[in-house]
Amino acid sequence: MPEVSSYLIVGAVAAVVTFALTPVVGRLAHRFGWVYPPNERTVHTEPLPDVGGIAMFAGFVAALAVAWQLDEFDPLFASSSEPLGVLIAAIIIFGTGLLDDIRELSAPAKVFGTVLAGVALVYFGVVMDSFRLPWLGETILSADLKPLVTVLWLVGMSQAINLIDGLDGLAAGVVAIGAFAFFLYSQELTVRGLILPSNIGPLFAILAVGVCVGFLPHNFNPARIMMGDGGALLLGLLLAVSTSVVGGRADSFETEFVGTTYFLLAPIAIPLLILGVPILDTAFAIIRRATSRSSLATADKGHLHHRLINLGHGHRRSVLILWTWTALLSGFVLYPILTDQNPEYLPFGIGAIAILLFTLLHPSVREQRRLNNTPASGVERPVPSEDQPSLFESMRD
Repeated sequence: MPEVSSYLIVGAVAAVVTFALTPVVGRLAHRFGWVYPPNERTVHTEPLPDVGGIAMFAGFVAALAVAWQLDEFDPLFASSSEPLGVLIAAIIIFGTGLLDDIRELSAPAKVFGTVLAGVALVYFGVVMDSFRLPWLGETILSADLKPLVTVLWLVGMSQAINLIDGLDGLAAGVVAIGAFAFFLYSQELTVRGLILPSNIGPLFAILAVGVCVGFLPHNFNPARIMMGDGGALLLGLLLAVSTSVVGGRADSFETEFVGTTYFLLAPIAIPLLILGVPILDTAFAIIRRATSRSSLATADKGHLHHRLINLGHGHRRSVLILWTWTALLSGFVLYPILTDQNPEYLPFGIGAIAILLFTLLHPSVREQRRLNNTPASGVERPVPSEDQPSLFESMRD
């Protein structure tokens, strides 16, 4: 079984390669015109490169190649075609996103590319075997349902990440926090013997962490480059793979573990909690667009990060608030798994209330309310911002 240190080396390779190549990709993007110009839906004042996913993909491939050469990862590569399947699926889904960044594909074309990547996963055996939810027990998926559930899981996860890619550093930070928490969770399941040492989930979780950490310094406010759909869809694939092969393959838990049984009853629920911010945002977007009878592909400004900005928070603060929610949910899940103690609801409840009060009662929010209640004077009032001007990521969902 690979040691945690080996996984961290692979993640570090992904981070270093992504970090080093991102400025190069930015210069090439300006040269070839691969930029997203300012418009009525963004606040940046100059065109920004939106193909940062190229550097992220390069970091992913380089780190995967390093893992392939390390003896510790022989159980993952020697007798399984799954890593190759993930690589092929990554090429397909990243290529789809990159084409959209350069030429703007139609929504059906992007969905087709995502489904095609899912088909590649299924062909190489990267499928979810079972589905387990609290109090409902375990559902073993039939051979007919495995492909469908796997593809739907990929479509949902990739769309969730794409939807939150709306502010500088938001998607990269949320994925980095959530993927690292899921890596720790899956490693603990491996140590307990609940998933096989050859499970590829921990590897692709740490690869997601690495490319996000390497890209984030260039992408945090004020961003110099955006990951675009190529990067967002790639992250969605990595998360979909890691969560499905861990949550969908963990053994039934017949042995009682102090404090962990509550969460181990539902491996599929763990990634849903850890990735609560993008999944909740996606659910709200579906409900919002269904009630307004608009297309699910229609872009709007009703996402969680837009609502925080409308409250009066600057872009940096809005991103940090959503990062903190992700960290809190991840900690809530990991606490009983890593400590063998029953979950302590009070500290996490206090943390949630503290974040909520900070979000609603911050001085900038009160100032924004005061400005909104002031009669119009014919002069446009800017939304309170922080010390530096903020730059939007692509707002194209």
